[in-house]
Amino acid sequence: MQKRSHYTNELKKSVGKSVVVSGWVHDVRKLGGISFLVLRDFNGIVQITATKEKSSKKILDIYDKLHQEDVLTIKGKVVENKKAPGGLEILPEEIEIMSKAEPSLPLDPRNVTKANPETQLEWRFMYFRTKEGKAIFRIQSEILKSFREFLIENGYLEIQAPAIIASASEGGSELFPIPYFEKQAFLAQSPQLYKQMSAISFEKVFSIMSVFRAEKFNTPTHLNEIRQLDVEQAFSDDEDVMKVLENVLIYILKNVKENCKEELKILKTELTIPKLPLRRVTYTEAIELLKKHKQKVEWGEDFSKEHEKILKEIVKDEAFFIKDWPTMTRSFYAMPYEKNPKICRAFDLVYKGLEISSGSQRIHIPELLKKQLKAKGLNPDNFKAYIDSFRYGAPPHGGWAIGLERLTMKICGRDNIRETTMFPRDRTRITP
Repeated sequence: MQKRSHYTNELKKSVGKSVVVSGWVHDVRKLGGISFLVLRDFNGIVQITATKEKSSKKILDIYDKLHQEDVLTIKGKVVENKKAPGGLEILPEEIEIMSKAEPSLPLDPRNVTKANPETQLEWRFMYFRTKEGKAIFRIQSEILKSFREFLIENGYLEIQAPAIIASASEGGSELFPIPYFEKQAFLAQSPQLYKQMSAISFEKVFSIMSVFRAEKFNTPTHLNEIRQLDVEQAFSDDEDVMKVLENVLIYILKNVKENCKEELKILKTELTIPKLPLRRVTYTEAIELLKKHKQKVEWGEDFSKEHEKILKEIVKDEAFFIKDWPTMTRSFYAMPYEKNPKICRAFDLVYKGLEISSGSQRIHIPELLKKQLKAKGLNPDNFKAYIDSFRYGAPPHGGWAIGLERLTMKICGRDNIRETTMFPRDRTRITP
């Protein structure tokens, strides 16, 4: 049989013609003298109908052997049938069984019986065959495409930072150590230091990469490996890069809303597009708002996920910034205000009640960097190459990072980040 010439979403162009399609058996059943087979590929489903009057005995015998998730290639004629899915069906002329599925499925891709969350994670490839699974990861693909598209069209250079590093990118102890020949190295917490070193030469850069945090959390919003969408740019302060961030977010949301209508419908979620500019709320204002709503929080503390939800209800905006954070709460490279070094030019972006992005203007002055590293209990000698990069003409610069899985979770209306991670890695899960 020839290789397939059509996907299910292309069949409307082929009414009355012979086509070759391939896919998985989504369902198979008999009603009287008619045998129905529903074939599924990545784009959708099509009904393949065989009858005693019009189909050969060989075809009918194959139907008797079929089981859900068998892989087939089928040659047949496309005809109209208002009762069939999509108003079309194929009358089979040849059927090739390419692969047989074991009869006892660990998960039903039809979702007739919905699998529990643990089963969905354990049998990930099978979950990807469900409508819901396909919808989530089509949307995630659109997010990635839109992010890359916006930045390339606006003159940003895509860079590749190393995943193996010699010292902490962000400070703190949440690092995964790995043996590296005669030395000890770590999995990267962030491309932070490398995107800064790139921005002071290339001016505007972005990257998409996996990052690793050895945090012992087991919450619906934390993983130990995530995908980060990073941007860094020179000749910029915190407000400049906030403007880029809000424009990137709106561009992504508009594209998902326009290009993923069916997926949003499957997930039973709607997208509204926030108006620009997004509201800026200072950290101090946020503390005051929370206290007015009887929340126990003190200046200098980070906000909990519950605080972020409450702030969303108070501010009444779907997306907003929290800016001007206490310097002690942020990474060593966040630029302090000259007149009030206790506050730095850092910000978070809260979307649908969850922080999805953090950023700041960065320190580009070597001696100030050394001072801030020491204040965080870090040894400047471990960051020599990084610090030295600012000794030879380094402009002011800033940037941010979006957590891909968190953004996907909020767009898709999911409650757990594992649902929007292809193969999640947390404290207990390193397979599949």
